[in-house]
Amino acid sequence: MKTLSVTEGRQNLGAWLKRALHGEDVGFMVDGRVVALRPVGVHSEDYVLHEYGVSEKQAERAFQSVKAEVRRARAAGKTKPFTGKL
Repeated sequence: MKTLSVTEGRQNLGAWLKRALHGEDVGFMVDGRVVALRPVGVHSEDYVLHEYGVSEKQAERAFQSVKAEVRRARAAGKTKPFTGKL
């Protein structure tokens, strides 16, 4: 494992992250302990449940509420299409 101080790692963080993505063991020494860089999977289908601590029922209710709000705003002419330009 390549172990770096935070200062060393910060200087070329992108390269260290890429090396970790390619399977190399990379760690940072923080307060006398090593914190390893590892790729992790993200499960977007349950993101809202973990991030906000809500139940599936609560998340669905919030989704339906936002969807209705957007529908009303469109009907009232309060929205405009996103063109990719600000």
